Amino acid sequence: MKRRAPLRRERGATLIEVLVTMVIIAFGLLGMAGLQVRMQVSELESYQRSQALMLLGDMANRLAANRNHASSYVTTTGTGATCPTSTSTTADIDIGEWCRALQGDNVKKGGASVGAMVGARGCVAQLSSSEYMVTVAWQGMAPISAPPASVTCGANQYDGAQCSGDKCRRVVTTLVRIATL
Repeated sequence: MKRRAPLRRERGATLIEVLVTMVIIAFGLLGMAGLQVRMQVSELESYQRSQALMLLGDMANRLAANRNHASSYVTTTGTGATCPTSTSTTADIDIGEWCRALQGDNVKKGGASVGAMVGARGCVAQLSSSEYMVTVAWQGMAPISAPPASVTCGANQYDGAQCSGDKCRRVVTTLVRIATL
């Protein structure tokens, strides 16, 4: 009777397969972590834009409601500015409330105002006797293209190590036309 030769088993092949699988999974997990970070930045940018649009609409409505004194609203206010406390006119009250909203006074955390955008600024500019441009500017989280040069609110206020040429400045604007009745 003839004896069969024992089958040779390859040893170590499974270990190599496991190592290759671990490398593939590690790259996938790193990609997912990077995606998560980008999603968080995008979520914060989206939140800041929605806050800016609400504040923009607020001032545009205040300006339109007090159209007889619209020129009293021409201002630049926001982060780092001392908000007006005068209550002598409706425009003074509106500008003070808008300034505090731009600084995030509606939400406090540990005594700090955190309810608005990073470095928010608001501007109301008179373009003609019956036309006003309301602008809200703030600092974005990552550089993108700079706003148009015609929008000067917050220009050159958000440049730093990460951003240059106003690429971290975000702005939203609206025009308010005051009709003569």
